[in-house]
Formats: sequence, structure tokens, C-alpha cells
Amino acid sequence: MCFLQPFFFISLFSPSANFLSLSLSLRNMGIKGLTKLLADNAPKAMKEQKFEAYFGRKIAIDASMSIYQFLIVVGRSGTEMLTNEAGEVTSHLQGMFSRTIRLLEAGLKPVYVFDGKPPDLKKQELAKRYSKRADATEDLAEAVETGNKEDIEKFSKRTVKVTKQHNEDCQKLLRLMGVPVIEAPSEAEAQCAALCKSGKVYAVASEDMDSLTFGAPRFLRHLMDPSSRKVPVMEFEITKVLENIEEKCDYMLNSLYSILILFQILEELNLSMDQFIDLCILSGCDYCDSIRGIGGQTALKLIRQHGSIEGILENINKERYQIPVDWPYQDARRLFKEPLVSADDEQLEIKWSAPDEEGLITFLVNENGFNNDRVTKAIEKIKAAKNKSSQGRLESFFKPVGSTSIPIKRKESKCMLGSSKPRIKPKMFYIRAFILSRHNVLNMSLGSKHSTPLSRGVCFGA
Repeated sequence: MCFLQPFFFISLFSPSANFLSLSLSLRNMGIKGLTKLLADNAPKAMKEQKFEAYFGRKIAIDASMSIYQFLIVVGRSGTEMLTNEAGEVTSHLQGMFSRTIRLLEAGLKPVYVFDGKPPDLKKQELAKRYSKRADATEDLAEAVETGNKEDIEKFSKRTVKVTKQHNEDCQKLLRLMGVPVIEAPSEAEAQCAALCKSGKVYAVASEDMDSLTFGAPRFLRHLMDPSSRKVPVMEFEITKVLENIEEKCDYMLNSLYSILILFQILEELNLSMDQFIDLCILSGCDYCDSIRGIGGQTALKLIRQHGSIEGILENINKERYQIPVDWPYQDARRLFKEPLVSADDEQLEIKWSAPDEEGLITFLVNENGFNNDRVTKAIEKIKAAKNKSSQGRLESFFKPVGSTSIPIKRKESKCMLGSSKPRIKPKMFYIRAFILSRHNVLNMSLGSKHSTPLSRGVCFGA
């Protein structure tokens, strides 16, 4: 174990090989192969944005997934981890503190959602993970004995587990920072999706693709990743008027943040929400086994052909494909459609408050050995960031807002307002009118084919 001086912004956010390898390992968590399946079959539903584009947005973040990332990446070298003088691991605190400040400085409004009791259907998956960690522990001991550094690095990461103490530490830290925390009754991804469907947050941020299956209307990946370089902003909303730009911007994809919009996914896949859930179960989820030999592409073909898992089971070649014994796919489907989530407005009250300066100093500096000067400076960053983010997004007040999207080449148009000023290059503005009822918005989230665009670009002469 080693004690390292905590709180290093630069090294935490530089795009290291450690972080990139972690991103690759998390790519298909939850639903196996779903990212590639959507890229191949619903590419227009996968939009790209820069980190700063979420200024003023409330984002529900899967906390456990973030903590897991921090435990693997922050201050780790082989079996050595970032600790305080007492030998207690502080990687999760270091990562959560620094990363949350980064979100706040960019004007985002994070809401961290923590896992509750896992559903019974997940016991089998949790047992598999426990077994894999046990195997990795044995492999790590062998690697240490032989001095194989590459294997030590590999197997040490596979032994990582987010504990109750890690969660409690981060919850305490976030509350001291004035950032809202929600403890889900069960799965955090389901609670995040419920917050998004009810309009309490703009989007869900996680690496776990289950969020889409739980019905999150807007899902963000790589939001917690570092940005490697500055690039123009692309924003593809509900309308498809910019789809011709997509092919020209492939070179930007590594530096942008993925947005998956659920009803566009359903529209492109030509599936209902129920069929999408069945597709995810067939592809492989955390709640039941899948049919061996049926991957994502085959599952999509079968769902389109037979309409449901029941239809597939009636027509599938059972000699070629072995159906799991007592297969609980119906229970898994019910869990995705009716997850245990909190709907109590008091419990889900989302408020950002001023940081508890004295509390942060006591917790981070006195109890966990963080550098006092750096923590004090960080507190000032939090206070400044919260003042900045309190401005909100102007479009929420039905006012034209200068677009940050990549300009489209078009013929110069006359000013619609009849301005007598000399004409200059037109700019794009977005006017968002959230006049649809919650019922209609929910229908759009679930793939209604009669949905009306929520935003439209309007050209004004500046």
C-alpha cells in the first residue's frame, strides 16, 4: 500500500492508457453487445456532443459505476492504491471530489444515484462476479509470486469491488459539497431512468446500457471520461434535419460524448418498447441467462420476424438452440417494465446547496489526509461554479439561444426581421417550446410514431 498526496487534477483527467482500457472494459456492461448492435442498426440515434454542451443540465449519474471507475484508475499501480496514512483507500474520494468539481465548473448539475438492494433475479449474476473476483485473486497471488508486472496490473483490477463503505464515504462527501444524492430502493439505473422519464433530470449518465432497457429517454455515455481535445459541438436533437452531417464528422467521435435517444432507437430498429426489452434479454442481461448461440444481430432478426420471445420459442429450432431450463425471461421483462423505484417527491427532492466548508476540511483533510490548501482552493471552485450554473439555460425561458452546433453550409438568406443593419453571416438559434403534456412527452420517449419535434433550428439575421 502507498500513501500518495491526494488531489491531483491534471493526472486524473489526462487520457491515460489506464483510463482508456477501463472504458473499453465497460463498453458493454448491462446488455451484452448493445452498443455495437445500435451502431450497426440505429446509427442516427447515436448523437455526439462535447462535454460543455450540457451547461445548465440536470444529469442523473449512476454513482456505483463511477466509484468503480475511480477505484480502478485513480492512484492505482499494480496492487498499490491511493490511501491515507491509516492505510484506508481514498481513490474513490479523490475521484469523486475532482470529477464532480469538473462537472460543476462546466455548469452541469449532477445528481448522484446510489444502488439499493439488488433484485433477487440478479443473485445469479452477482454469484458469477464473486466467482470471477475469487479467480482473479488467485491469479493475482501467482502473478505477484512470479513478479509478472503485466499480470499483476491486469488481475488486480479484476479484484476491485465497490463496498458499502465506499458508497457511504462518497455520499457523505457529495452532501458536504452540496450535491444532491438519491439512494435508490433497488437498481440505480432504474431510478435514474425514472427521474429522466418524469422530467426531473435531462438525461442519465452511465456506462451500463441497462439504463435504456429501463426506459431512459436520453442516455449519455463517457460523460465522466476526460476530454482529450477541443472540437466543434454537434447536437442532433429529435429532428433528423442534420443527418447529412453525421458522415462528415467521424474524425471527432473519440473526443465527444455519446447521446442515445430512446424513441429514435425504437424508430430506427422498427421495434416497440416491449420488443426492445425482449431484444435486450435475448442479447444477454444481468437478470437471466440468454439462449446460447443467439447474439444481438440474430436476436434482432428473430424479434422482427416473430414479434416476441414467446413467438421465437414457438418457432425456434430447439435442436440447434438450447433454451435455458426454467428460463425466467418473463420475470426479467417484468423487472425492466416495472422496476422498484422511488416516486416520493420528498425523497426525490433535488436541490443543490452551498458547500459545507468546515465539514469538507474535517472529512477530507483531518480524516483522510488530503492537502489543506488544495481542498480550500477546490471549495472556492465549487462556490464559483455553483454561482455560474445558477444562470440556467436561456432556452428554458422560451428565448432564442445561440447554437453551439456545427454550422451548415447554405445560401445566405435575407433577415427575417427586416433589420436595416448590414448583413453578416447568419447564425443558428434554437427555440425550444416545452408545451407538450407530460403524457405526450412520455409517449414520445416510448417510440410514438406521431411525435412532434421538441426543437427546431430557426435562422435569423444577426
